[in-house]
Amino acid sequence: MARKQSDYLAALLADEEATETQAETLAQPVTESPAEIEAPSPAPARAERLRGTTLLGRESALARVASGEVRQVTQLLLDPARVRVWKGNARSYEHLSEESCRELIDSLIAEGGQKVPAVVRRIDGDPDHDYEVIAGTRRHWSVSWLRANSYPQMQFVAQVAQLDDEAAFRLADLENRARKDVSDLERARNYAAALHDHYGSHLTRMAERLKLSKGWLSKMLKVASLPDQVLAAFASPADVQLKPAYPLAQALDDRSAAPAILREAKALAKVQDERRRMGDAAIPANEVIARLLAARTTDTERSGPVTYNSDFDRPALTLQSVNRQGVTLRLHSGSGMSLEELVELARCVLVDLEIEGRGLHR
Repeated sequence: MARKQSDYLAALLADEEATETQAETLAQPVTESPAEIEAPSPAPARAERLRGTTLLGRESALARVASGEVRQVTQLLLDPARVRVWKGNARSYEHLSEESCRELIDSLIAEGGQKVPAVVRRIDGDPDHDYEVIAGTRRHWSVSWLRANSYPQMQFVAQVAQLDDEAAFRLADLENRARKDVSDLERARNYAAALHDHYGSHLTRMAERLKLSKGWLSKMLKVASLPDQVLAAFASPADVQLKPAYPLAQALDDRSAAPAILREAKALAKVQDERRRMGDAAIPANEVIARLLAARTTDTERSGPVTYNSDFDRPALTLQSVNRQGVTLRLHSGSGMSLEELVELARCVLVDLEIEGRGLHR
């Protein structure tokens, strides 16, 4: 072993207290190539201890590294095109953009490259990729963007970890908790997938493993159930936050209210699209939620009974109420309609209610 390397490892392990600490945590990262390792210049007192280090002491230090008591972290310089993003990460890669990553891109340019390594793991059976990103999705996207935009020499810095899917999920979740740009909806849907994939649909087990409140996790999973039709009413999925979205998710459990909410969501989505085309400001999230919740009231509750007239312009049938107890219809005498025609009219009204989700079979 080269003198520089032995001195570096001896310096790493000379102090017993530091050695015990390193047995618990990762050592300072080193580059992949041993020839590139540069030992730091020791302080005078440190240098004196190093000069007194015996061969036996150095061999003991190296043995601790070999046994795994102390681990060196290898940082790799990778082509991001050979690295895919792990699908179990909460961050939505397709929603990343130059605008959302602008601060990180500027930092990479100013610092001459990536200073904080991402965490990746090796993969097999994929001819197009050698690794996948567990933590560091924005760094991967930003380096990829820079390579395609005037910085072809920029490399993706990563350290390799051996992780199963559940451990990878917990690592990615810990990183994402500190990121304000990961929306509640992204995390909620990530939790919903993980609940099934890693925890056998046992919410209590998942909460314990992630050190999260069971009640809070339950609310996140509820928000994850919001259908895409409702999400389209918002200017961006990032606008869907836990506290205001939870009552909306609860409201959709009411089968009598859900059709009205979905109709309003469809109308709002059209308005949002039109505003985007015109370059106008989008409807803010708080207004979207308020309008969706206000739509819960059924048509009959908003406008009272609905009366259907015969061809003679006389009242024939009135839809008086629709609720969980049933549908109340009133058939009028003197409408000029035959019994068969009245029955057919009533059938059509009931079929329309079924289509709206407010019928007898809800």
